[in-house]
Order: sequence, then C-alpha cells, then structure tokens
Amino acid sequence: MRVRPLRIRVRHRRLAGFVVLSAALFAVGTGYGLATEHTGAAAAGDPSAQIAQGRALFLQGCASCHGKAAEGTANAPSLIGVGAAAVDFQVSTGRMPLAQQGAQAPAKRPRYTQEQIEALAAYVASLGPGPAIPGKEQYTPPKNADLAFGGTLFRTNCSACHNFTGEGGALAYGKKAPPLTHATDRQIYEAMLTGPGTMPVFSDAQLTPQEKQDIIAYINAVRAVPDPGGFNLGRLGPVTEGLVAWLIGMAVLAVVAMWIGARAKRAQ
Repeated sequence: MRVRPLRIRVRHRRLAGFVVLSAALFAVGTGYGLATEHTGAAAAGDPSAQIAQGRALFLQGCASCHGKAAEGTANAPSLIGVGAAAVDFQVSTGRMPLAQQGAQAPAKRPRYTQEQIEALAAYVASLGPGPAIPGKEQYTPPKNADLAFGGTLFRTNCSACHNFTGEGGALAYGKKAPPLTHATDRQIYEAMLTGPGTMPVFSDAQLTPQEKQDIIAYINAVRAVPDPGGFNLGRLGPVTEGLVAWLIGMAVLAVVAMWIGARAKRAQ
C-alpha cells in the first residue's frame, strides 16, 4: 500500500521537472528570437530599431563615463550634438571605449562590429544635430584629385602636428598627433569634420569637401612612396638624416681611435 504513493510522488516530481525545464527553454528561445528579430530589423534599416539597439549598447559600454543620457560626467564630456561621424571615428579606431584614463585615448583594435558602431552612432545622432557619417562618394578622392594643392593644404593645416608626411609627432602634456599610416580615407575625413582630441574642426566652410579629398589623395600618395634606403627615419627630412649620420660617424671614429690607442700601447 505504501509503494504506490511513493511511485506517484516520484512521477509527479519528474513531470514537474520536465515542465519547469520546458518553460525555461521556451523563455530562453523566445528572448533570443526577440533579440534576433530586433537586431535584424536594425540591420535591415529600421531607424527606430537601430537607435534602440544603439541605446542598449550605449548603456552597457559607454554610460558609466558619459552618463546614462550622454549628458557627460566629470570623467567624460557630453555627447549631445557631437554627431554620428564623431562616434564612428572614435569607436572604429578603437579609441572608445576607453581602456584607462590617460593623456589621450590611444588607437587599438575596435571592440564593436561595424553594425554595432552604426547603431551607436545612430543613437548619439538622435540626441542632437551633428556631422553625419560621410558617404563613400564624399571621402573617396577622385582620380583627378589635385595632389599638389592637397599637399599645400596639408602642409598649411596639418603638418605642424602630423609631420609633413603624416608620420605623427609629439605634442604638449604627454599628447601626440597620431601617424596617418593606417588611417582609412573615411577616418581621415571624419577627423577633419569632428576634430578629435586637440585637433581643430575643419568644417566645409574652412575646407570644402573637394579640398578634403585633395588632402586625402596627398596622404595616400605620400604613403605609397617607397623608401629605397630602408629606414625612413620618420621622413623628417635632411636634418634627421644628417643627425643620424653624424652620430654614427662619431661612434665609428671613437671606436677607431680606441683601436689605434690600444695598438700603440701594445707597440710600446
């Protein structure tokens, strides 16, 4: 008489466990489906879904420094009105999210995918007007770009910090102008539009889109120039090359002088 109730209780427990497991799997599957549908809608071009996705990413990876409403904090500036181009530049170059506080944010491997970067940019752009992400036709220099004029513009506006050939250089307070060696055309155009860090903003009133393209064409042409001697020494010009040659020459002369002195002592 006691065996049957025990078996019934065991069966009820097994059935209850099965029901709980099924309910948990159903909840997880439903949540995953909603998330996938939401991301797919954002990728398909639904602006509201893209902004919602960007807000979720912002709250997860950016709000701790910039504030939950991007209003800024003591550790980071406000992002209201910076525009989508600033977000695309900072996040695509890996400067944001910031790993640790320092003189400036260094470039590193991007943490987000391109789709996520575009969602973050869309969310920040929804907070206030600012420069939009440029299209390929905007930042790609045409085949007939004026390299000479682009070089003149670069030397006038950019070389004081980035060097005459875009190799970068040291600035005050531990900051530095980064080299343009690996920067894409889009990132260079966005940097001119938004002025990251201590870089000034070059709006279309200061440098027209065509002039920006001429500068990008010049940078690409300089990067393509080979270095027959091997080391380019930062391409700083004859002063650097002369200094290195002088130092090497003095070292060789010092070694020769010591060798001659040692031979003279042996002869005595």
